[in-house]
Amino acid sequence: MTEAVERKIAQFILELDDQDAAALYGRLPRGKRLRAKLILKIAGEGIMAVKTAAIVEMIHAASLLHDDVIDDAFVRRGNASLNALFGNKIAIMFGDVLYSKGFYELNGIDREVAKVISNAVIQLSLGERNDVLLSEGFNHDKEKYLKMIYQKTASLMEASAEAAALLAGKPREIYRTYGRNLGMAFQMIDDLLDVTQSVEQLGKPAMHDYEEGKATLPFIYLYEAMTEEERLALSSLHARVLKPEDQQWIASMMQRYGIVEKCFFEARLLIEEAIVLMQDAGEHSLEKIARAMIERSF
Repeated sequence: MTEAVERKIAQFILELDDQDAAALYGRLPRGKRLRAKLILKIAGEGIMAVKTAAIVEMIHAASLLHDDVIDDAFVRRGNASLNALFGNKIAIMFGDVLYSKGFYELNGIDREVAKVISNAVIQLSLGERNDVLLSEGFNHDKEKYLKMIYQKTASLMEASAEAAALLAGKPREIYRTYGRNLGMAFQMIDDLLDVTQSVEQLGKPAMHDYEEGKATLPFIYLYEAMTEEERLALSSLHARVLKPEDQQWIASMMQRYGIVEKCFFEARLLIEEAIVLMQDAGEHSLEKIARAMIERSF
């Protein structure tokens, strides 16, 4: 389904007329192309939908390049990240190239669609900044976390669905809510998997987010449930390299207080709302995408 999108991205990269850029793009691991799939499912596979999907995926790739530099992440989807291979400067500059080309091509899309996607990129950038700020200490404020993941992850998913609805002449509000819920649940599940899965399953070290200083939803709920003594112990491990016994203790505390189930329940509520919206709209393929979001292995 996304082959046309891949070809369009390849065309955009070729138009840069830069061998280094082409080589760097060839080293980027391909993700699930979830945002592109949403756009094509909602708007069909016409040229404008394909172009919009390609632009969004380029923007997403650019954000991941910057994210890896900010997080000092050397693994992306089980492979060495671009900054690990070629250094931070190259990764940042290539991210800028992808952003710039994406915005250039966005000028050829419907004006309202361009506004929706551009605003999402603003939110994404603010989310990156807030992610860094929240990592400066142990954040146990759930509302701050939710705002950050909306900006950093859900905003572009929301924009993808809304932009596709605009292209297809469908009611934008329904699809915007669907995309937002999908994005929020996606990040919640991702943060949960960071706690529950092994390095082999994740393609990166387990509990790496907490070592980086990120107190995600599982840690926020765990902190709320703990005794004062346990809170002090948890906080003392924040932004530190975790020993195997530290990881085991955190995992045992998560189990004791039912944190995995609590986080999953919250993500599921968002997905269930998205499913109902798509059922009412007769969008059964989008309903399946939403269901797949919460069927990821724990």
